[in-house]
Amino acid sequence: MNLARIGVIARNVFFEVIRDRILYLVALFAVLMVAAIALLPDVSAGAQDKITLDLGLAAINLLSVVVAVFVGTGLINKEIEKRTVLVLIAKPVSRLEFILGKHLGLSAVLAVLIFLLALIFLAVVSLSGISYPLGSILLSILFMFLEVVLLTAVAILFGVFTSSLLATLLTFAVFLVGHLSQDIVALGQLSENAGLQRITNGLYLVLPDLERLNLKNEAIYGMQLLPSGLELSSHVLYALLYTALLLAISVGVFTRRQF
Repeated sequence: MNLARIGVIARNVFFEVIRDRILYLVALFAVLMVAAIALLPDVSAGAQDKITLDLGLAAINLLSVVVAVFVGTGLINKEIEKRTVLVLIAKPVSRLEFILGKHLGLSAVLAVLIFLLALIFLAVVSLSGISYPLGSILLSILFMFLEVVLLTAVAILFGVFTSSLLATLLTFAVFLVGHLSQDIVALGQLSENAGLQRITNGLYLVLPDLERLNLKNEAIYGMQLLPSGLELSSHVLYALLYTALLLAISVGVFTRRQF
C-alpha cells in the first residue's frame, strides 16, 4: 500500500466533489438558520431556543448524510459505468489504494462541509443571544462526522456491485434501519416469537447501530446527559472498526469483479 498514491486519489476526489458545487449546501443551511430564527418566535410558545438548537443540529446531520449517500454511491459506480475504471486499474494502483483514496477524499469533503455548517450554526445562535452548551454540541457534531464516514463506507460497498439508484436506496435503508435497530430488537423481544427474535437480532448484528453515534438530543442540555467517557470511546471504536470492516469487504468485492 502506497500512501502517496492514496493521497493523490483522495485529493482528486476532494477537488472533484468541491467543483460539483457541493458547498452550495452551506448557503442553503445559512438561509435555513436565519429563517428559523425569524419565524420560530411566531410558532413556538417559549421554546424557541431549544427548537432552534434541535433544528440546526438536525439540519447539519441531514445535509451531511445526503452528501455521503448521493456522492458516496457514485464514487466507484460512476467509474465502472463510464469504464474509466479500466484506465485506473491498468496503472500501478491496487484496489485497496483505490477504495481507501475514494473514501478518504469524500471524508475530507464531509469534514469541511460539517465544519462550515457548524461554524454558521454557532455564529447564528450566538448572534441571536441563544445560550448553548458548546462542549456537548461540538462533541455531538464530531459524532455526526463519524456517522457520515461510516455511511460513506456503506455507500461505497453498495456502489461496488450495484447500480447507482439501487446503491442509494440501500444506503438510505441502512441509515434508517441503523437508527431504529435498537427499537427493532425491542419489538422482536416483545413479540415473544422465536423466529422474529432471531431475525431482529440478526439485523442488529449485521447492520450498524447508528444510534450509538446520535448525541443530538442530549447535547443541547449539556455534558451531564451524555454517556460516560468510556462509553463514548467505545462508540468511537465501534464506528472506526465498522468502517474498516466495510471498506475491507468493498476491497474484496471490487477485487473479484471482472471488467
